[in-house]
Amino acid sequence: MATLRDIPYSAFNFLVEIEPGQGQEVQAGFSEVSGLNAEVTVAEYRAGNSKVNYVNKLPGIHKAGDVTLKRGVIGAQNLYEWLEKCRNGNLKEAKRNIVIKLQSEDRDSTVVTWKLVSAMPIKWTGPTLTAKGGGDVAIEELVLSVEMVTQE
Repeated sequence: MATLRDIPYSAFNFLVEIEPGQGQEVQAGFSEVSGLNAEVTVAEYRAGNSKVNYVNKLPGIHKAGDVTLKRGVIGAQNLYEWLEKCRNGNLKEAKRNIVIKLQSEDRDSTVVTWKLVSAMPIKWTGPTLTAKGGGDVAIEELVLSVEMVTQE
């Protein structure tokens, strides 16, 4: 359940669990989660015999946007293997539930939880490699198509 307070929480303490409860939730922490959003479409309707000269707006279907996860490359194959299941048409194994937990600054409690329902990978991007030297970390990116986002 979300914890209310006067000061906004920091965005740098979070956990991402792919298929929570399977015992393999954390395999290299993600460095970024972006694209969390939910939208309700609007249907416009006006009866021909309406006495007012404007349309009524009715809630339509709801949808969630694509969510992007980024993490440092550690040699783990789990994200790529997940994409492979989707490419092979194995939707039963390709669609998973993801839980994102925002932690308090002391990391003692979860303050907000988002659930991504029936998430499925639609794009994997490997790291940009350059021989210039420097201290950049190799980052891989996974874009998920999500059916619904809930918040607790």
